[in-house]
Amino acid sequence: ADLYTSLFRVLIPLTSAFVGLLSMQYVSRRLKYAGEYYGLLVIATLAMVLMTGAGELITAYVSLETLNFCLYVLAGYDRTNLRSNEAGVKYVILSAFASALLLYGISLLYGLTGVTTFSGISTALAAPAAGQDIALFAALTFMVAGLGFKLAAAPFHAWTPDVYEGAPTPVTALIAVGSKTAAFALVIRLFTEALAPAFYFWQPLIVVLPVVSMVWGNLVAIQQTNVKRLLAYSSISQVGYVLVALAALSQDSATAALVHLAGYAVTNLAAFACVIAYQNQTGSEDLAGYGGMAQRAPLLAFGLAVSLFSLAGMPLFAGFVTKFYLFTAAAAGGLLWLVAVAVVASMVSLYYYLKVLREAYITAPAEEGALRIGFVLRSTIVVLIILVFAVGLYPYPLVGIVNGATEALPFLRF
Repeated sequence: ADLYTSLFRVLIPLTSAFVGLLSMQYVSRRLKYAGEYYGLLVIATLAMVLMTGAGELITAYVSLETLNFCLYVLAGYDRTNLRSNEAGVKYVILSAFASALLLYGISLLYGLTGVTTFSGISTALAAPAAGQDIALFAALTFMVAGLGFKLAAAPFHAWTPDVYEGAPTPVTALIAVGSKTAAFALVIRLFTEALAPAFYFWQPLIVVLPVVSMVWGNLVAIQQTNVKRLLAYSSISQVGYVLVALAALSQDSATAALVHLAGYAVTNLAAFACVIAYQNQTGSEDLAGYGGMAQRAPLLAFGLAVSLFSLAGMPLFAGFVTKFYLFTAAAAGGLLWLVAVAVVASMVSLYYYLKVLREAYITAPAEEGALRIGFVLRSTIVVLIILVFAVGLYPYPLVGIVNGATEALPFLRF
């Protein structure tokens, strides 16, 4: 229990609360057994909070798997939809394989250090025994692969577009925002508290992931015609940006990563809120179905524009400020070439975000008539839009809170 954990004890339940608000109309119209749905959402929230406070590998693993079990069921919750069934099955099979990789890496690390606590692992790695380099590199490789799947970092991202597309859209929002936030919270604590002495072993592994994630995610997103798949590949590239900061491993980079995660959370929730509201009224997920959105639902079109410009890193929005912090921290850590890749990737992302907005604002609507958005959903969208602007225009309170949280983490370079 420290300020770092406390930050996520606020951020994650708030994220889940927003997901619950976004789910109300969708669940009542499309899903059965609403009680179980919200029950799983609560259990997933508990698991995510426990992940952020874990100071020991088995605790972290059990919390992670508890979250995964909830997400397996929620991804396939729309039992009458074949795509939802497919999403649940794919998520179970691929996640089980990734969990095996992670657990094997944990077992190797335990064999080398004899402890599972983060502080004990750090002490053991600070004075390594002779001849353990290969085994340590193998353990770290397995752990990075397993955690890379949980983060949806390329090349461990294969499940992401299918699960995002097939899962009920509020569940997609939970996976994209809540689970990513919790996973990064665990990864940052693990790598700073436990694995910092092995920095030069795992940094080459971490550096590769953001490059592949940013390049692959943005290039494949250009070709997507389904909005949820487009946001899936967008989220893969966003993971790459956060990993840029992790590769630098300093308090400034950790603060930048968490600030970006907070900005990404409100931005992505705003995007999914607009997608959910539009889907509730039209049933459309395809890009072509967004034609004339500005005429039929001006608030949804505006909210989508704000969130997509923020994801692209445009000024005035949360994404610009948070990416600025990320890139500054990475450059200070000597990763200027990685920052250059990230800047180019951000420019590419603007193209496919503008594809969505072109449909919303320029293409004529296929049907006439304004869409009626419920009061709760409309109010939630307005609050999220305000938060996107608030982080973008006045980020200092958030930066101060996050900086206080990261001071609880040890940053050792060996």
